[in-house]
Amino acid sequence: MRIITIASLFFLFAIPSFANDIKTGEDVITAMYKKYDGKWYKTLTFVQKTITWKPDGTSTSETWYEAMSVPGKLRIDIDPLDKGNGLLFADGKLYSIKDGKANAGRAFVHPLMVLGFDVYNQSAATSIAQVKGIGIDLSILREDTWQGRSVYVVGAKQGDMNANQVWIDKKNLYFVRLIQLGGRDKKVVQETQFNKYEKVKGGGWVSVEVVFFVDGKKTTTEEYTDVQANPKLDPDLWNPEKWMTVDRTYYKKK
Repeated sequence: MRIITIASLFFLFAIPSFANDIKTGEDVITAMYKKYDGKWYKTLTFVQKTITWKPDGTSTSETWYEAMSVPGKLRIDIDPLDKGNGLLFADGKLYSIKDGKANAGRAFVHPLMVLGFDVYNQSAATSIAQVKGIGIDLSILREDTWQGRSVYVVGAKQGDMNANQVWIDKKNLYFVRLIQLGGRDKKVVQETQFNKYEKVKGGGWVSVEVVFFVDGKKTTTEEYTDVQANPKLDPDLWNPEKWMTVDRTYYKKK
């Protein structure tokens, strides 16, 4: 009979494992929140090179300047800044900005904001409700491998690439892949990948490359540079009525 020593018992019970507690997608989201609770940045700015890929393989690019306050607020200024064009996500709405003027806005919760950022700065219950709202079945959970790393896959069974699903890095508990069905008949496979994660000062991670696919074809690549975590930002940056009057040099601040 093997003798179990006090030391081995201590080792057995002293190592908590998120994996042992994760049985559903709700458990994954809760674990994401708990792992970084109080350890994730609240604000973020970066410069984004947005590359749009055409069917013939050629591409065009734009420069976007972005300021984020989590949860739920993202400002995108599209270069040249003097044109006053951009996008604004704030208070559960999406505003399109043209020539410095915002439209009325429409109700919209940005799934990439929720999965990549908000989940670490709001209650797990709020994130769970939002993820359910984008059509992810949180009762379905399995494990897989993605880019050589172990991941949780929420929303789809093995081999099913035609269901809405979220892929989460198992070790670091950050979001790496989203697959959603779009189009009028919900048969267009839209995929987003969060790649090349880097740790940032102030706690947390940033994916500095985001790639979008439609039916397996790459359509857009986003490359982030000059990433600044926890800069002091004017709350009016996310006020659509003050789009042009607020100080917009946030991307220059260190």
